[in-house]
Amino acid sequence: MRFLDADFQVTSPGTFVRCAVTGKPIPLAELRYWDVDTQEAYIDANAAYEAFKAHQAKG
Repeated sequence: MRFLDADFQVTSPGTFVRCAVTGKPIPLAELRYWDVDTQEAYIDANAAYEAFKAHQAKG
């Protein structure tokens, strides 16, 4: 998977990606949250915010 600014590209076969925070599967049709810089997918806004805080803490 390659995450872009307003889109994503599927680079290998599959129907889902895993949330970087929870590990839960996210069906590609439901994927709405990701980070271009870290190339991570998130299941929801809360998971995205938790990842943001963790990355900020690391510097």
